[in-house]
Amino acid sequence: MRRLDRRGAIHFVDLSDQGSACPVDRAALLQRFHAREGDVLLSGAAAFAAMWRTIPLLRPLGLAARNVRVLRLLERLYLAFLRIRPASPMLAARTHTS
Repeated sequence: MRRLDRRGAIHFVDLSDQGSACPVDRAALLQRFHAREGDVLLSGAAAFAAMWRTIPLLRPLGLAARNVRVLRLLERLYLAFLRIRPASPMLAARTHTS
């Protein structure tokens, strides 16, 4: 995402840096993706959609996610991803060794 954000509109925060300001419990932030859009703190698919709206290439997808049904579908996909995420490094290693 950093590479796609050529305008530098997104401020990424490294949660592993204990000195960084953290508006929410650090453990909760590490469990799901979070983003702030204006004064609103979003999580999950809504947070990704907010980020996508700032990147010209992904903006149409971010705007589509303003539709409740689209956002609900994206959230389901995000929850499915969270279930397989712990295994993803092993799957990637298998792919590269095959």
